[in-house]
Amino acid sequence: MKKFLLPTITVLAVALGLVLGMTLTQKANAQRIVFQNGQWSIQQSKIDRLLQLMESAYVDSLNIDSITDEAMTELVQKLDPHSSYIPKEDLEMVTSELAGSFSGIGVQFSIQQDTVRIVAVIAGGPSEGVGVLAGDKLISVDDSAFVGKKMNNEKVMKTLRGPKGTQVKLGIMRAGVNEPLYFTVTRGDIPVHSVDAKFIIEANGKKIGFVRVNKFSETTYKEFIAALAELASKGADRFVIDLRENSGGYMDQAIRMANEFLNRGDLIVYSQGRAYPRYEATANGTGRFKQTPLVVLIDNFSASASEIFAGAMQDNDRATIVGRRSFGKGLVQQQMAFDDGSAVRLTVARYYTPSGRCIQKPYTLGDQEDYQNDLMERWEHGEFYSADSIHFADTTAYYTKSGRRMYGGGGIMPDVFVGRDTTLNTPWYNKCVNLAYTYQFAYKYTDDHRKQLGQFKDWQSLEKHLNKQNLLQQFVAFAQEKGVEPNEAEIQKSRPLMTRLLNAYIVRDVLGDEGFFPLFERDDEITKKAIEVLSE
Repeated sequence: MKKFLLPTITVLAVALGLVLGMTLTQKANAQRIVFQNGQWSIQQSKIDRLLQLMESAYVDSLNIDSITDEAMTELVQKLDPHSSYIPKEDLEMVTSELAGSFSGIGVQFSIQQDTVRIVAVIAGGPSEGVGVLAGDKLISVDDSAFVGKKMNNEKVMKTLRGPKGTQVKLGIMRAGVNEPLYFTVTRGDIPVHSVDAKFIIEANGKKIGFVRVNKFSETTYKEFIAALAELASKGADRFVIDLRENSGGYMDQAIRMANEFLNRGDLIVYSQGRAYPRYEATANGTGRFKQTPLVVLIDNFSASASEIFAGAMQDNDRATIVGRRSFGKGLVQQQMAFDDGSAVRLTVARYYTPSGRCIQKPYTLGDQEDYQNDLMERWEHGEFYSADSIHFADTTAYYTKSGRRMYGGGGIMPDVFVGRDTTLNTPWYNKCVNLAYTYQFAYKYTDDHRKQLGQFKDWQSLEKHLNKQNLLQQFVAFAQEKGVEPNEAEIQKSRPLMTRLLNAYIVRDVLGDEGFFPLFERDDEITKKAIEVLSE
C-alpha cells in the first residue's frame, strides 16, 4: 500500500493545485487579490459591485452588457489617445482591417446620392461568379431596402461582410435594364492587399522601382518582397518606398521589411515600458537589397509602423527620407481579449528609433480632442508648406551612424522636405475637390462610357483617349449643376491640376490602382523629388 499511496497523494495534490490555481486566476480576472492583516483576500472592485447592484436591485430592468461596454469605453478614454476598448460586435471588423483576408462578397463600392454603387468587382470573388458588374447600384439586401441618407461605409461593410459560406441576396439596378436584378451571393475569403501599386519609372537612363504600401497587415512583408523581386526582374536597381498616408499596423512586418535593407547587427527599433522589458529588433544580414539605393516617402499621415521603418532607414543612413514630417505615433498597443468576445488594445510601451528618438508626439491623458487637432494646428502654423515652421518637443540631440543630427518627440523629420504646392490652387478648384465633385464626375463618366473605356488595357492609352474628350468642359457643367458657379480665370489657372485629377480618377475606375498610381505620381512633387534624388 505504501508503494502506491505516495504517488496517489502526489497526483491528487497536483490536481488540487491546478484546480485552485485556475479558480484563483478566474477570480483575479474579475476581482482583486489583496494582502491584508497577514493574509490574502479577494475583493471586488467598486465597478464590479456597482454593476452587480444595478443588475439585481435597480428599479427597472437594464441591459448590463451595453452599460458595461459604455463604461469600459469611458475608462479607456482616460488613458492615452491610442488605447481603445473594442466591443464584441466591432472586433471582427477592426481585426479584419489588418488581416490577410476577410469573408465578404468581393466588391469595391462608393456611396453617392444615398445609393451604394459598385465601383469594381474583385476578380475571382463571389460577386463576379454570379454576375454582379461594376456600375451596378445596390438597392436592397435580403429583400430589405438598402438606400437612404443614413447610409455610410461602416453600415455597408457590416451588412455585406459575414461568415464564410453564408449567403446574402442583393437587389441590383443596372443601366439599360428596366427591372431590378437579384443575385444570391455566397460569401467567401476576400484578400486584403497592402501593396497598392508597383511599377517602374524611367529617368535619366535608370529604372526606378516604385512601391506604395498602404498599411502593415499580416501579409505586408510577403506582398512587399514579391513586389521588389518583380520590379528587380524587370531591371529596377533602385527603389522608392511610398509610405504616405500609411497609418501603420503590425510592427513585425515593418521590422521584416527593414531587414531587407540593413546589415547584420544594425538596430531597427527598440521598445520598452513600465512593465514591458526592453525589446530590441536587429537585422540578421540576410536582406537581399542591402546595397540598393533607396528613398522613403512620408507625410503627415504616416504613422506607427511607417515611422519605425522610416526611422530605421534614416538612423542607419540607409535611405533618404523625402516628404513632410510624419504623424508622431510611438506607442505600442497590445490586444487582450475578454471572455465575452470584446477586447482592449492597451498601450504597454513606447518605441524608439536606433538613435534613441521617441517618435511619439506629446499628449495629455484623457485629452483626445487636442491630440486629434494636432495636424490642424500644424497646418495653421504653416508646417505643411515650410520646414522652418516645424518645432519638436524634444530638443535633445540624436545622431545617425554618420553623425547627422536628428530630433525626437514628434514624428520623423524628412531629410528632404517638400512643402505643399498651392500655386495652381483656386477657390473654384478647392470647392470642387472638397465637395468630392471630381470623384462623383469621374464615376459618372466611367459609368456612362464603361463599354468604350473597357477596351483600353493600360493607363497610357486610356489617358491619351481621355485627353481628346474635353473632360474639363464637361466637368465645369457638372459642377455648375451642383451649385459651383464657373470662374473662367480660376478654371484656366487650375486646368493642369483638375485635368490630372479627372484623368486619374477615371483611370482608377477602369483599371484600378495599378493604373491610377503611375499616372497620378508622374506629376506629384514629392515623387518627382524622390526621382531626382535617385537619379543623381
